[in-house]
This record gives sequence, structure tokens and C-alpha cells, in this order.
Amino acid sequence: MERVIEVATAAGLGCIEWGADVHAPPDDLARLDEVRLRTEDAGLRVASYGSYWRAGVDVTAQARRVIEATQRLGTHRVRVWAGAVASADADPTTRERVIAAAREAADIAAGHGVSLSFEFHADTLTDSAQSTLDLLREVDHPSVSTYWQPPNDVSDAAALHTLRQVLDKVSAVHVFSWWPATHRLPLVGRRDMWRAALQVLATRTPVDLLLEFVVDDDPDLVASEARALRALTDGSTQ
Repeated sequence: MERVIEVATAAGLGCIEWGADVHAPPDDLARLDEVRLRTEDAGLRVASYGSYWRAGVDVTAQARRVIEATQRLGTHRVRVWAGAVASADADPTTRERVIAAAREAADIAAGHGVSLSFEFHADTLTDSAQSTLDLLREVDHPSVSTYWQPPNDVSDAAALHTLRQVLDKVSAVHVFSWWPATHRLPLVGRRDMWRAALQVLATRTPVDLLLEFVVDDDPDLVASEARALRALTDGSTQ
């Protein structure tokens, strides 16, 4: 935790999405309090809680725990997952199970002043823009939104098309450059795509831009990636 805060502060970042898997386990109340306090003391904001609760797979009691942990961290958004089956492979029963679980979790979240946001990810019901929009419409809850990130191994134009489709429902963006497939590049490796994506995002209410991956998981690269993101946001050619 201390190293994450140190790296984020040195890079001039403004917020951190803390993960439930390592740094902020939902059942460790003392740890959650410490994470919140140390983040705020460093002048940073807890952007959201990165949970691994999967609607339609994990039980509602687990959703309640991560929602309560979200509130304890002092943030108002928890990232969740839309099941564990690709949209093309999900039968009606599976889809309805995800919808019902997400709606129930959203009701619990709303009671705690928390919103849910789906990970935009392969092998879930939010693996495409259209499936994401369909799911959000079917869940039909004001406390539910989606993240966005470039889908794996698609062209810049195709990635931007998915962003434009879900734009009004996006609450946060995972920022990274992979190409081809999951090969990690510096952020500027897809400079044109990200510059265009940031221009699209600028047309609506600001959303959190969360740096997610760096080459070789090297923390020493976070500062340069943060500079690259700021340059792209400012429209610089650097």
C-alpha cells in the first residue's frame, strides 16, 4: 500500500482505485480504514473500489460486503463483473441470473450511497458495447454504469466506436495500450487512439482516467505514463 501511494504521489496522480484482491480485502476493516486514511493523508482520492464480485456467480452476501467496504474506503463507486460467460455464449437463464443479481446488488449499493460500475471485459456480459447497453437497459437501475477500456486486439477505429456507443453510461476508463492482443506498450504506443478517445470523453461530464497497466509492471514507468496521459489530455504532440 505504501509503495502504491508513493508511486502515485510522485507521478502527480490524483486518485487510486484500490483492489479488493490485494491491498484492501473487504473483510479486513482495520486495513480498509488504514488504506483510506493513508490515501487521504497523501492528498489523494479513493476513486473507486476494484472488486471481483461477479453478478450471477457470487452470492449477494459477498456483494453486500464489498459495498460496505466501498463505503468504508470513502468512495462511492465499486467495480463489479457481469458474470463469467461471454455474451455470445450466455443462454437466457444465465443472462437473467446476472441481471437479477446486479439489480439486487444495486439496490443494496444505493442504500449505502454507492453505485455499481461493470468492468468492460471479455468473457462477461459486458464484452461488447451492444451487450453492455443491453445489460444496463435490462438491469434498469440509476446506480449502475460501466467502465470502458479498449477491447483486446481491435483496431483504433473499432475501439473508438465502442466508446462512442457506451459513452453516456461510462463512469471510469482504464487507460493502457496493448497491441497486438495483450502485448503491453507504453501509452504513446497507441497515441492516436488515446488522443481521439480523450476528445470523445471531453464531450461529457468528466470521468476518472485510471492508469491500469505499464510495461513489465515496472512502477518506475508510472510517472512517465502519467506525463504521457496529461500530454494527450492537453492535446500535446509530445
